[in-house]
Amino acid sequence: MAENHTTDTTFSSLPIHEAIQEALEDNRLTHTTPIQEKTLPLTLSGHDVMGLAQTGTGKTAAFLISLYHYLLTNPAHPKAKGPWAIVLAPTRELAVQIKKDADQIGAYTGLNSLAIYGGVNIEHQKNLLDNAPIDIIIGTPGRIIDLYKQKSIRLKNIEVCVLDEADRMFDLGFIDDVRYLLRQMPPAHERLNLLFSATMAEKVRELAYEYFNAPETVSIESEHGTADNITQSLYHTARHEKTPLLIGLLNKEKPARSMIFLNTKRDLERLSIVLEANGYPNAALSGDIPQKKREKIIKDFQSGAINIVVATDVAARGLHIPDITHVFNYDLPQVAEDYVHRIGRTARAGASGTAISFACEEYVYSLPEIEHYIHGKIPTLPLDEDLLADVVPPSEEALQALNEQKAERLARNGNRRSDRQPRGKPENHRRRRNPHHNSGGDEPNGNR
Repeated sequence: MAENHTTDTTFSSLPIHEAIQEALEDNRLTHTTPIQEKTLPLTLSGHDVMGLAQTGTGKTAAFLISLYHYLLTNPAHPKAKGPWAIVLAPTRELAVQIKKDADQIGAYTGLNSLAIYGGVNIEHQKNLLDNAPIDIIIGTPGRIIDLYKQKSIRLKNIEVCVLDEADRMFDLGFIDDVRYLLRQMPPAHERLNLLFSATMAEKVRELAYEYFNAPETVSIESEHGTADNITQSLYHTARHEKTPLLIGLLNKEKPARSMIFLNTKRDLERLSIVLEANGYPNAALSGDIPQKKREKIIKDFQSGAINIVVATDVAARGLHIPDITHVFNYDLPQVAEDYVHRIGRTARAGASGTAISFACEEYVYSLPEIEHYIHGKIPTLPLDEDLLADVVPPSEEALQALNEQKAERLARNGNRRSDRQPRGKPENHRRRRNPHHNSGGDEPNGNR
């Protein structure tokens, strides 16, 4: 959660609740980032905010500080029941990361948060909701709706609502779910509302104006949509040259930590085992990986246990991975905005980074749209034959293991039952919010 690209404004100079200030000091966060400098004076005084900021700018801390401060300075009615705040995220990975940051920023608040998302047992989540007072829900819209309809979550007392990566909500088709949840909450003027988005399309603005209370707009968007400290380059290459070129560039660049993006899971799985055969251990991250395995990959990447992740766009947004030096677009994305989101994995918090893209005959058609979107040409580099490495093919054992994994996944998906369960029992009585209460355990968050 460390933020290196900071302003002269200190957190201590802002009227932030002392319990939050203490946690910020623990995490050595002393100065605000630009988005925090613009957002916090508004939210601390009760104004709704619509923020234009990419990941890596400190926006998560901006809305978590705002959320915790509002709850701590606006006591709940003694007979009311939580949760009091909700953070909606488009992906499971982002929800998990926000929960991790919430545990740090809210360490001394006595407020309990819980991450809710699909891909894990819903009964377990219901038990957590029923057996502990949950003050803050962080999660994906679909699973939250499931639990709301089963009466395991109530929304009538929500005081703070955060929509993170709102543009991605539209991209993934979640916006109807988001609207449904917003309609179940108290009126906008009775809540503090925050929305953050990497792009501010008209549909995102309309959502904020419809469901928020006269939100103030804050922006730190780069003029060209991409960070100035990312060195971008492009190779025009035939499809069959992409793997030799990638391995050649890995040999040459020797990146400390990199992400490689592809458009399809099939190509991703094949590339992953080819890289392994050529001396580049890696982890493959795509949409249908079991949740526990997905979380382990992200944890290992964050810790440095692995330094190459091969990914589809499911991992392109919202992940807080420190010190990614290189992003490779093995396939050019088919949506221009995704180019910005992908390369935004590097050069975070003021660091520099490198983004290298391959334009093959299959995906080169999206290049004009990408360059129009970023208002500039991506510098093209000549394809030197010396860069094309000799590729060692994967072993028969590796290919057989890949085929077996595919067969197991097909069988699992064919037999999988829906996670929607029969309507559950009404939720148990829960304690009201208490800033001095500390609870133990890992889930919900154990406070220090």
